[in-house]
Amino acid sequence: MQGKPQDCMKVGIIHFMAFPDTIKGEGPIVETLEKICSDDDFQVVELTQIKDADVRKKAIEVVKGADMTVGFGAQPIILINKLNLNSSDAGERQQAVDAVKGGIDEAYEWGAAGLAVLSGPVPDADKVAAEKNLLVDSLKQLCAYSRSKGDMPILLETFDRKPFGKNCLIGPTTDAMDVADAVAAEHPSFGLMFDLSHMPLLEETCDQMLRPPGKHLKHIHIGNCVMKDESHPAYGDGHPRFGADGGENDVDELAEFLTVLKDIGYIGEGKQNIVSFEVKPYGDETPESVIQNAKDTLEAAWQKV
Repeated sequence: MQGKPQDCMKVGIIHFMAFPDTIKGEGPIVETLEKICSDDDFQVVELTQIKDADVRKKAIEVVKGADMTVGFGAQPIILINKLNLNSSDAGERQQAVDAVKGGIDEAYEWGAAGLAVLSGPVPDADKVAAEKNLLVDSLKQLCAYSRSKGDMPILLETFDRKPFGKNCLIGPTTDAMDVADAVAAEHPSFGLMFDLSHMPLLEETCDQMLRPPGKHLKHIHIGNCVMKDESHPAYGDGHPRFGADGGENDVDELAEFLTVLKDIGYIGEGKQNIVSFEVKPYGDETPESVIQNAKDTLEAAWQKV
C-alpha cells in the first residue's frame, strides 16, 4: 500500500498489555500513558479500569490532551476476577454483568469509543446451546445499560477454545455470528472484535475470520501467539512480540490479514476504523522495544499489502 497505515486506519495500542504492570488498575498508569500519547504513530489507546479516582482523573487529562481515541477493555475485569457472562449459575452471571456495568460507568468517564468483553469458559457439550443464549441475554443487558448512559457500543471479542489458552465459549467465528445476529437485532451498535493473535489458536484463516461478519466487524487487534512450545512463557494466548521464537505471526501473516481487511473495506484511504496492537514484553524485553517491534512489523507488512 502507498502512504502510511495511519492514512487508512486508526492505529492503536493496548496500554495494559504493553505495560502489564498496569493491568490490575494500579502501577505506573499516568507515566506510561504519557509515553503512548507522545508517540505520533498512535491515534488510539485501549485501557482498562483504574482503581484510584485521582489517578484516573490525571490519566483522562493526559489522554484527552493528546486528542486520542479511547477503547475500554473490560477483559481484564472479567479474567482477573474469573467472571463468566454465560454462567449457568444465575448468581455468578449476575456478578459478571454487574462488574462489567462498573466498567461501562468508567468507560463513559473517558468518553470511550467502545467497551469490549469476552465470553466465559466453554461448558460441557450439553450446555453449549443454553449458555450461548445466556451470553446473548447478558450482552443485551450490557447494551441496554450502555444505551441508558449514551451511545457507546459493546463489543464481544472472540477467543480460542484451547485448553492451554482461554478456552472460551466464543470462540469460532460462526458461533460469534450467531451471538451477534441475536444481540444486534435489538441493539444495532453491538459488534464483534477479532484478533490476529487468536486466529491460529482458533485454527481459522483470514478469510474464515474476517469475511463472514460483515457489518458486525467493529474492531481489530493484531499480535502474535505461541502454540507449539509448551515451555515458552507466552504459550497459549500470551501476545508475545511479532516474530518471537516459536510464535505464529510475523510480517507475512500480518500482511495477509491486512490485505483481507482492505478487501472487505475495513481499512482503506480515509478510513477511521481501529486496528490496535496487542503485544506484551517477556523476559528482558522492555515495553518500548516490544512497541517498536510492533510498529516496524506493521510498516514492513504495509509494504506487502
